[in-house]
Amino acid sequence: MFNKDTFFLVLLVFIPVSIAAHFLEWGESVVFITAGLGIVPLASYMGTATEEIAVVTGPSIGGLLNATFGNATELILAFIALKAGLIGVVKATITGSIVSNLLLVMGFSMLLGGLKFKVQKFEPTVARLNASTMNLAVIALLLPTAVQYTSTGIEEQTLQNLSVAVAGILILVYGLTLLFSMKTHAYLCDVGDAALDEGGEGEPEVNLPFWIFILLAVTLAVAVESELLVDSLEVATAQLGLSALFTGVILLPIIGNAAEHATAVSVAMKDKMDLSVSVAMGSSMQIALFVAPVLVITGWIIGQPMDLNFNPFELVAVSVAVLIANSISSDGESNWLEGSLLVATYAVVAIAFFFHPVVEGMI
Repeated sequence: MFNKDTFFLVLLVFIPVSIAAHFLEWGESVVFITAGLGIVPLASYMGTATEEIAVVTGPSIGGLLNATFGNATELILAFIALKAGLIGVVKATITGSIVSNLLLVMGFSMLLGGLKFKVQKFEPTVARLNASTMNLAVIALLLPTAVQYTSTGIEEQTLQNLSVAVAGILILVYGLTLLFSMKTHAYLCDVGDAALDEGGEGEPEVNLPFWIFILLAVTLAVAVESELLVDSLEVATAQLGLSALFTGVILLPIIGNAAEHATAVSVAMKDKMDLSVSVAMGSSMQIALFVAPVLVITGWIIGQPMDLNFNPFELVAVSVAVLIANSISSDGESNWLEGSLLVATYAVVAIAFFFHPVVEGMI
């Protein structure tokens, strides 16, 4: 039987291999592939460390920690790409992460969970609220692009100012969603702790200093591996015959979302669909409402201006993902066929991006 802990442990070997490949000049493709594989277990251990610390800090601070570090891997990876001036790749990674979580992560969870349990239920009120929040995110991403395409001679600075203003509103909304889920309506969002199912009864003993050290060490390792990945990205993708658009939208999000994918599928197969949907939808919301606006504001501060004017084809993919995910999750029930539909939609999107021609100025 598949053991995700053993799998992630084996993948740790790619961290020293990627560093060796970089310094011994084994080729950019080798560095890119091994660094990407090395990030996968680090993302998982970052999530584990955050959950262990949350046990000690309590539900409110623990929820905030989970929200903050939930997409830390994607944020670090995107920040390093932003610093390197790969703004098109950063934008592609943002849209790709949203699409990946809504279609691939939630799709596999519903598919594999549905094969074991005929019908799985989750809180419909939270599902509809998440759907409304994701609709807002789509609107926020669409409008700056619409302004660009319906205006003649609009200055880059104007678009940047618009994006920063929209980013501020999205971060405010993200704060409101945290307040709603952790304070005013915590009873709706109480999906339980997956870790408690493994450990049995009683409060587990947590070595807080150890897990804080692990969290800091893993964060540093993610930064190092992300640096290697980004440095080798342009040459490696050219050697592998992949476009920057496909790499940003499909490959990088799969690397960053591997931990969420494993967690969501694992709990779905234990018939904990509330938690599984919370992981998939929550991660998408964090990307849209927190990670994307933080990158816009950070880019503005460090002199790598990034706006919310996205490739229209990326926005089509996000809109499609949000539309079908909202449609399937709105009734609070799922089955294996609905999971298959989400995975099939992701496959169609991935194939479309693979064959999408590289257009100058689009990425």
